[in-house]
Amino acid sequence: MSAQRAPLPNGRWHFQHGPIDLVIGAEGDAAALAAGHAAAWARFETVLDELVAELRTLRLPLDRDAHRCPLQGVIARRMWRACRPYRSQFITPMAAVAGAVAQELIGAYEREGIRRAWVNNGGDIALHLAPGASVKVGLCADLARIDFAAGAPPLDADFEVHASTPVRGIATSGWRGRSFSLGIADSVTVLARSAAQADAAATVIANAVDVTDARIERRPANQIRDDTDLGTIEVTVHVPPLAAEQVQRALQAGRRRARELQRSGLIHAALLVCQDRCVGVAVEAVAPPSPRPSPASGRGRQAGSLPRTRGSGRGRQASSLAPVLGAEGWGEGETPA
Repeated sequence: MSAQRAPLPNGRWHFQHGPIDLVIGAEGDAAALAAGHAAAWARFETVLDELVAELRTLRLPLDRDAHRCPLQGVIARRMWRACRPYRSQFITPMAAVAGAVAQELIGAYEREGIRRAWVNNGGDIALHLAPGASVKVGLCADLARIDFAAGAPPLDADFEVHASTPVRGIATSGWRGRSFSLGIADSVTVLARSAAQADAAATVIANAVDVTDARIERRPANQIRDDTDLGTIEVTVHVPPLAAEQVQRALQAGRRRARELQRSGLIHAALLVCQDRCVGVAVEAVAPPSPRPSPASGRGRQAGSLPRTRGSGRGRQASSLAPVLGAEGWGEGETPA
């Protein structure tokens, strides 16, 4: 099947080709937007074939001593570079595929006359922000309770990304998501310099959110999906309700890993969610912890800060992110979600 596209409300576009499913939004001058959308579509039509041509190599784990990328395509090489910092553990370039594709398409909008744009590839988002622009991003963690016919879903968390910060990529991973995970996080959302970097890092951090419990069910990945790049590695398929102390230990393990990546410059910030609890890894130099505002005030927001979660009291699934029109600030620390 060939690539398909369709207009959406509010000037957005839906691009789809095989497993690649994008929602694109942009704001700016009409002529610049038309040129950006045309360039994005022209590039999108070539993406899937380009990746399929190197799929066998993309599914191979990175060698611990890898210094030279064996791939040829622009997106494939971006995937490899995003995963290279994690080559001491099992990882394949496929860990960054969604973010890398979104990042490739956002390039079409990085032009004069476009104030801001976003490419959302199943929750992995690439951003373009002209100087002075910002975008507000919503986190909806429980997809099961969304009534799409009713309009915009209720948000579990939200945050704002300003052009003044280095963040241009957002990605989420977790065991409830569309991709496999070795850990028990419902969702790990990462902000980074690029969507490919955020995608790889979210995978790694989500894998680290874990605790030993015989009731947690895992199965070899290739018994669930025969085309997986994980082979016989066991992935999480069921997590029962856990004691608060176990959830805390799992989240703190993930938080330590996220801190390591932050100190290495690989991520900007992160939010980790597991069974109605969350921890944030914020950037103190950008957004020092401050007293939380009341939900009605909307004050106290800092550029690049992590969002305040909103309690639903329900189980959570891997998040779906999209730019939205409202946010309250949130600081760092463990918070009942």
